[in-house]
Amino acid sequence: MVTKNQIKLVVNLKQKKYRTQHGLFVVEGEKLVKELLQAGVAPFKILVDGTWKGSGLGETELVSGAILKQMSSLKQPNGVLGVFHMPKLLKTEVSDWVVVLDAVRDPGNLGTIIRLCDWFGIRQLVCSEDTVDCYNPKVLQATMGSIARVNIVYTPLHEFLKSADQPVFGAFMDGEPVYGKALPSKGVLVMGNEANGISDEVGAWVTERISIPQFGGDTAESLNVATATAILLNEIRR
Repeated sequence: MVTKNQIKLVVNLKQKKYRTQHGLFVVEGEKLVKELLQAGVAPFKILVDGTWKGSGLGETELVSGAILKQMSSLKQPNGVLGVFHMPKLLKTEVSDWVVVLDAVRDPGNLGTIIRLCDWFGIRQLVCSEDTVDCYNPKVLQATMGSIARVNIVYTPLHEFLKSADQPVFGAFMDGEPVYGKALPSKGVLVMGNEANGISDEVGAWVTERISIPQFGGDTAESLNVATATAILLNEIRR
């Protein structure tokens, strides 16, 4: 039986300070829960209501729909809620490409970028300390389980970039068109904030400024950061 304190804990985990304090995060939906279990992320508690008729979640605890809704971040809870221990961080190594995010604030953008890293086989994602928390419920929903397969580190970017012994590519509106670049087999790709791009402090460590050419005249001011990341990762892997 779920206690009032456990309900309060799950509700509190919607806030970053409690996720950090307890080392726990919440995901919702059978697919997300299964993805994390299959990736070896340690579960704290898996809760299901009477509408769930599936299997393969290991030990579960049955709760009422009302209680699940009380704990859920969704308008319409989908019957499965998992509380997981945060994975231990791995040391970031530039043995392949690494994606670096400078102050990306939108949860949907971060979640999509995590999925893109997973799709293109990028195992290391380095985020500035003011990038949105990767365990934010909206980020987790957008990752569709890819968070289990990408090592995500939050750190002052200048400290990481000054120690990188590979070329550092940064996405800028006035950079050299990426389609004409000979891209190496490994390196660092820096993507900037949705409104302001890469900051001057981080930009000082960029060795190669690249851009995505615009073919539609001046009709669009810029590309969404997740869309731009997809195009650049495709070029890197191509």
